[in-house]
This record gives sequence, C-alpha cells and structure tokens, in this order.
Amino acid sequence: MAYHSERSLGLRFSTVLEKYFFMLILVSLVLGFLFSAGLYRFVGAVPYLFAYVTFIMALGCSVPQIRESLKMRYAMLLVLASAHVVAPLLAYGLGIILFGVSSPYLIGLVLFTVIPLGVSSVLWVGLSRGNVTFALVLIVLDSAFSPLVVPTEISLFFGTTIHFDHWKMMQDLVVIIVIPTVAGILCNVLSRSRAKPWSDPVTAPTSKLAFLIVIFLNAVTIRPIAMQVKHDMLLIFPIVLILVILCYVLGHIAAKMQNNPSLIATMMYTSGMRNNSLGVVLALGFFEFRAALPVVLSILIQQPVASLVYRVIYKRFTTNKFL
Repeated sequence: MAYHSERSLGLRFSTVLEKYFFMLILVSLVLGFLFSAGLYRFVGAVPYLFAYVTFIMALGCSVPQIRESLKMRYAMLLVLASAHVVAPLLAYGLGIILFGVSSPYLIGLVLFTVIPLGVSSVLWVGLSRGNVTFALVLIVLDSAFSPLVVPTEISLFFGTTIHFDHWKMMQDLVVIIVIPTVAGILCNVLSRSRAKPWSDPVTAPTSKLAFLIVIFLNAVTIRPIAMQVKHDMLLIFPIVLILVILCYVLGHIAAKMQNNPSLIATMMYTSGMRNNSLGVVLALGFFEFRAALPVVLSILIQQPVASLVYRVIYKRFTTNKFL
C-alpha cells in the first residue's frame, strides 16, 4: 500500500509541476537573473542536466521507432527548410527594415535562426505527446551538419567567414543527446518497455525540475551580457519575440504541409527552438558585442513561449482536436 501511495504522490507532483510550468519557468528566469552572483560556477552542470532530461525522454523510444523516424525524410526536410532557410530570410528582412544593413542586431537576428535546433525541444515534445524519437533523430542530424550549415549561411548573408570549435560541439552533442538516447533505448529494450512506466513517479517530476534548473542557470549565464546592453533591451525584445513566434508558426505550417496531425507539436517545437548557447558563443567570438543581444533575449523568450504553445496543444489534445 505504501509503495502505491509513493507512486501516486510522485505522479501527482509531476502533474502539479506541469500545470504551473509556465509560472515556474518565469520564476526560474527571474531568480537566475536577479541572483546570479556566485552561481556561475554551477553553469557547467547544464549539459548533464540536459542529458538527464534526454535520457528520461528516450526511455519511451525503441529501435523500430528510430527506423520509422529515419523514413520520415519529407517531414525532416520541411522542418530543416523552415528553420534554416525560411526563418533566416524572414530574420534578415525584418532586420533590414528595422535596423538597416550595417546593424549588429541584424546579425544577431539571423544568427538565432541559423544555429542548430534546440535540445530543450525534446522535453516539450514529450509533454505535448509528440514524437520524441523523431525529435531526437532530427536534432542529432541537424547538429551533425551544423559545422557546415552555420558558416555557409553566415557567409551568404554577411560575407563573414567563421570557424567555431566543431569538436567541442560534437562532444556536447554526444554528452547531451547521443549517450543518454542510447542509454534510454537500451533500458527500454532490456526492460521490455517497462522502464518508463515503472520509473515515471520519480523520473517525471525530477526531469521537469532538472529542466527548471537549466533555465535558472541559463539566466545566470546571460545576465552579465544583458546588463552591458540593457539600454537596448526594450527596443530589441519585441522584435525577438516576433521572430521566435514566427519560427513556431513556420513549424506549424510545415506540419500542415506534412498532413500528419501526430507531428504537429513535434515540428512546431523543433522548428521553434534553437541551441542558443552556441549562438551566444558565435556572436561574442566573431561579431561585436551587441550582436549577441538578440540571441541572449531569445533565451529569455524561448521557454515562456514554448510553455504557452504547450498550453494550446494540451487543450487541443484534451478536447480531442488538433491544431
């Protein structure tokens, strides 16, 4: 009886976290931003927290699902085209109109759209009952090709040659996605698909808590950058908000073109979210300081928008409708 009570308690706690996720995300961002002093030394934990979240999401994946995901080439091409072709063109046009061709903010807007898809989308795909396996496969493939894609697109838009640490990025990819995904699938196979339902009372709430800590630490990381350009934040914030929302809209359009309702949440989140940490590194490493501001602001905006998108999807699912 005590065992069943503990399981029920864990699942109820996970449900409560999910219900108030939007508010908890905002609280995590604010707390990280306000109380960053002395906490920067913990930022190194972010990849491992992400790895834990990925492992929990992968517990429900199997080898046949990976094979099936690899066959969804049209859906993958639609997401990649939306994220890395249409979105950069929209960002460039928006930046030219609002800031002019020589503005560092134009570079930052485009940079946000050309960087790889975000690992954090996997958690939102899972929460929204999307295709987690497809999202994981897509993120791995996109990240693997990004050392070629990112410099090429930046060169096409701005004529600037950039070289970033490909090996470091691949190491992060292995730690954050590849190893935890393989481990999760192995656990699923060896347990004959019992690992996820058995562990849910513990892993469901703790994966959400780990994700909230990631958001908190991201806010800790970006505060020093944001403070140096704080006078421009109010000017750039609504533009970045519009761009982030447009990326989700592009994912929704791509899903409609695929005509597969089960992929709507998956394609929206994978198209809408980016690896912003890499974007900040590239902006600071190859352009002037202000170019990092749109990417920094996207870190603050991305998760709250994701939670709002989730609420829409959740309501649609609970009423047996699709977007």
